[in-house]
Amino acid sequence: MALVPLPLLARLLGVVLLGVSCQGPDASPDAASGPPNIVYILADDLGYGELGCYGQEKIRTPNIDRLATEGMLFTQHYSGAAVCAPSRCVLLTGLHTGHSFIRDNDEMDERGDVWNDPDLEGQRPIPAATVTLGELLQEQGYATGAVGKWGLGWTGSEGDPVLQGFDLFYGYNCQREAHNYYPTHLWRNQDKVPLGNQPFRAHQRFPKGDDAKAADAFHAYRGADYAPDFMIETALGFVREHQDEPFFLYYPSPIPHLALQIPDDEVDAYPASWDSAPYLGEKGYLPHARPRAAYAAMITRLDAEVGALLDLLDELGLADNTLVVFSSDNGPSWVGGVDREFFASSGGLRGRKAQLYEGGIRVPMIARWPGRIRAGSRSDHVSAFWDVLPTLCEVAAAPLPQDLDGISFLPTLLGRGQQPQHTGLYWEHERSWQAYREGPWKLMRRTQKLPLELYNLEQDPSESTELSGEMPDFTLALERRMEAARSPSELFPLRDR
Repeated sequence: MALVPLPLLARLLGVVLLGVSCQGPDASPDAASGPPNIVYILADDLGYGELGCYGQEKIRTPNIDRLATEGMLFTQHYSGAAVCAPSRCVLLTGLHTGHSFIRDNDEMDERGDVWNDPDLEGQRPIPAATVTLGELLQEQGYATGAVGKWGLGWTGSEGDPVLQGFDLFYGYNCQREAHNYYPTHLWRNQDKVPLGNQPFRAHQRFPKGDDAKAADAFHAYRGADYAPDFMIETALGFVREHQDEPFFLYYPSPIPHLALQIPDDEVDAYPASWDSAPYLGEKGYLPHARPRAAYAAMITRLDAEVGALLDLLDELGLADNTLVVFSSDNGPSWVGGVDREFFASSGGLRGRKAQLYEGGIRVPMIARWPGRIRAGSRSDHVSAFWDVLPTLCEVAAAPLPQDLDGISFLPTLLGRGQQPQHTGLYWEHERSWQAYREGPWKLMRRTQKLPLELYNLEQDPSESTELSGEMPDFTLALERRMEAARSPSELFPLRDR
């Protein structure tokens, strides 16, 4: 059994080994292939209904649909939160937002002050003592790379990804900077990498009096170097560089989160008839001449990136020894030119990003591992982001810290053994919303000033029929269990208490 290096051991304060699972998954076809590689792809604000394999009829996603054909599609998987930073914190730590350090999007500078200075980069950092998925796999001998959007601590802070378990970081350290796909720079580890773009504000309206029909009307909102091009090339390079050793690639793409920016030739792949009017920036982010087509093209661009990763695994002969997981950090956006009704982005679920209704937190998840995960399978196992860390650690035979909220869903992936179930799942948002799921039941509180809401998701997945008035005693019991799932936070106290 591998020894845990002393620096990590000091922070784990007692490691829980996973019994026989510490031998790694007992899975043929080829035990000689060594520890499995792991590729975890995270979309940004991709809705439950925005993939073909989840029922989308307008947006083309052939490569992600291929993942579903060759792997397992989950119908009841949940993000860590309804917005970016806390969801990523949950994913990387195995703690839900009742226990995690970051519980909402939050800005601060190196002095510890909350700020909104657009010239400063980065969000509140996770503490140095945080044990992350990257660290656990790194200590298990994995090469670890994070390529995309971070949002958990500015460069040089204790939350810097290279100080939180990643040998390589490339992309946007700051999630606000990721609102512009033509930035002046990206980050490679702690070095700023300049791009050939002129600076411009990522949030502006189309100038009054300008002609939106002019051929060059929207050229001001683009540049020479499209950031996603550089990120996917870096991700592919990471896989090539580490093909002869176990690797973990965390690919948190900023797509399709706003602004609407994508090369014209990709927009032109979708019908001009979709857009009768341009988006002029009335609700934040950047204007675009063809907002619906641009949004669809961005998702198809992400799909192409998934295809490039799958093709490279095939080319290098790594596909059979690589677990690939695809998911999204929360539900779809509703601003910046996004038309979620047109695309049925929430897949028939109520709500969207920044809400704890199902549309805000139920997300796609697909896992492929040829020879281990049955091709074309589906699972209604109820799982969440805090389950990802224990699952991937079990795949890698890595030790776990104590007191996680997550439960490994590896038995579900492999189709053998008994799958443990959650007694309850907890979320919070904006220091007022709370949600708790227990079996088919979902209890929700939007604010202390509004009544509790109770839904039966098995009978009513769209949360159309509120039941608390019919079941007051049961509602009260669930409320007590919801409150018990949360520990206090000085940084993120619940309001209206």
